[in-house]
Amino acid sequence: MAKASDTQLLAEQTGYDNPVYMVPAFTGLGAPYWDPDARGAILGLTRDTGIKEIVTAGLQSVCYQTRDLLEAMKADGVNPATLRVDGGMVVNDWLMQFLADVLDVRIQRPGITETTALGAAVLAGLQVGVYQGLDNVRALWQQQREFVPDIAPQQQAKLYQGWLDAITRVRNSQE
Repeated sequence: MAKASDTQLLAEQTGYDNPVYMVPAFTGLGAPYWDPDARGAILGLTRDTGIKEIVTAGLQSVCYQTRDLLEAMKADGVNPATLRVDGGMVVNDWLMQFLADVLDVRIQRPGITETTALGAAVLAGLQVGVYQGLDNVRALWQQQREFVPDIAPQQQAKLYQGWLDAITRVRNSQE
């Protein structure tokens, strides 16, 4: 794998039913688990497991962690139907579709995916009067693509339950 964008092809070759789960708890688990003693693990390895499955498990772990946070939000009464994403990973179409499927929400990707620098520029523009207010800033956001959930509820539940089982094993490994 020469560059990050190669992960999309590897994930496409592996597919959703990857039996490998990566729990990247390198310094413990944060929200919603708050378990500083948990440690990272790759579970479900067999002699047939290769780089494709491990890379795909890493991508999937981002989506599962997002689902964990979304479940916590739902418990607090927040139930979004759409999420907007940004950052380098969002250019991976496979990852964004998997995210939509695992979360069961629409995922909207902007035309400008690296928004940290854009945010700093916008804040400066607000300060010096280039923008009159937040409504002007909101109008700048442009959707490049939307990913719509397209997975059977049973498959979604099975995939997420595999993640929850992996989390349980990682959290119980230090006992």
